[in-house]
Amino acid sequence: MPGPKNPIVIIPSRLAATRLPGKPLADIGGVPMIVHVWRRAVEAGIGPVIVACADIDILDAIKEAGGDAVFTNPAHASGSDRVFEAAATVDPRKRHDCVVNVQGDLPTIEPTAIKAALGPLDDDAVDIATIAAEITEEAERDDPNVVKVALSLAEGGTRGRALYFSRAAVPSGAGPHYHHIGIYAFRRQALDRFVRLPPSPLERREKLEQLRAIENGMRIDVALVDTVPLGVDTPVDLERARRMLAAPRR
Repeated sequence: MPGPKNPIVIIPSRLAATRLPGKPLADIGGVPMIVHVWRRAVEAGIGPVIVACADIDILDAIKEAGGDAVFTNPAHASGSDRVFEAAATVDPRKRHDCVVNVQGDLPTIEPTAIKAALGPLDDDAVDIATIAAEITEEAERDDPNVVKVALSLAEGGTRGRALYFSRAAVPSGAGPHYHHIGIYAFRRQALDRFVRLPPSPLERREKLEQLRAIENGMRIDVALVDTVPLGVDTPVDLERARRMLAAPRR
């Protein structure tokens, strides 16, 4: 079945952050981090790109770079709520049948990875699509900051159904583990439903919003990609991002 015909990409962004306050505007090679993410999303070429801002300074940075941004309620509890408000603001008639939520702290994300998130939506039974990469570093398996996804995946397959997300190394036993990458492609009606659901018990326990969808019977499928982008959460991450983006892109 054909996938979405008219996607829109929305990047939620706010200045408040516990470990790295103000990180969307952190300088990377003379450019704010959020602008790097916006540029990668534009390069993906899947549809218009909007930054959903909780702060006017972020909106100004995107506008200065030539991008589109909307101001959203700073009190939103999650990025999904911010994305939902932005989608309703810029597309109240719901002409866009798919909303791709790209985290604003992934300045090294490859445009091809953003595009890959749309692939599982070729199946009409899928409500939400996302991406993951096989874990190759042993330390990541038990790192609670690395979210793992347990997949129903055919041998040699590159797409599978997400059965569970966890900060623990799931499933147990021999075999690959997969590092979940926080990009979500929502069918428009799935996003509408998701943001109206109350936080679920497993979501609160694992502190993983996507478990709300699974607990409420929504289907999430995963496309595998080759690499995990650097998520910037700490000053150490920021310095690493500066080094990576200073190097020529392949």
